[in-house]
Amino acid sequence: MIEVRIRFYEELNDFLTAANRRQEIGYRLRQNETVKHAIEACGVPHAEVELILVNGESVDFGYRMKPGDRVSVYPQFECFDISPLLKVRPRPLRNPRFVADIHLGGLAKYLRMLGFDTLYSRTFSDDGIAALSTRDRRIVLTRDRDLLMHRVITRGRYVRARNVHDQVIEVVSQLDLSGSIRPFSRCMECNTGLVSVNRDDIRDRLPEGMAERYARFSLCPGCDRAYWEGSHYRRMQKFITENIAVGRSEPVTG
Repeated sequence: MIEVRIRFYEELNDFLTAANRRQEIGYRLRQNETVKHAIEACGVPHAEVELILVNGESVDFGYRMKPGDRVSVYPQFECFDISPLLKVRPRPLRNPRFVADIHLGGLAKYLRMLGFDTLYSRTFSDDGIAALSTRDRRIVLTRDRDLLMHRVITRGRYVRARNVHDQVIEVVSQLDLSGSIRPFSRCMECNTGLVSVNRDDIRDRLPEGMAERYARFSLCPGCDRAYWEGSHYRRMQKFITENIAVGRSEPVTG
């Protein structure tokens, strides 16, 4: 039996069986097998991988493994600049734009609330999500491991948490997004960037008394939805303050 040794690091171990976590795995090598195929045969989606070292040298997904190779596989390094080492994609996953699958509508709304460009629709198919990810260089967010193994998806995150608040905290923490947060600068419904408006310009569309109670208002140019600093805004602000370390924030008016 011809073997290579593969070691997965950090949260990539979540995809492995308990017996294989946090240790080298003996993997039976097939003829001309790529490291990408071996990684996914172990259960780890390639879209979660940021760096692959074979015998200490960085390689891309197309590397053909050889008997005796020792493979180290690492997840996304959003906190560190690994550009000089990177081979699996042209640059690190630093552009915080997303496309969420049909099971993550709540997460999509929260990410928009934090100011992140996040596409979501209940009509999205797996192929449609893959196409959007490729076209716009978006990070795929999903609870479907098979989706992250789609051949054209290179940027993805398997969301472990089930509760939407925990999902938001997980994504922001794992992708080190706190410094990129711009709260209340994007429409939670259609993802369009909000613009500041004078309350007199939208007074006729506001609930009675709102124009007098609040000073700052925003409007979505995409769906014409009006925003103000009401109770919903305060609940969201409380969630951010208590759960997310915000590096730089913006007011509701963007």
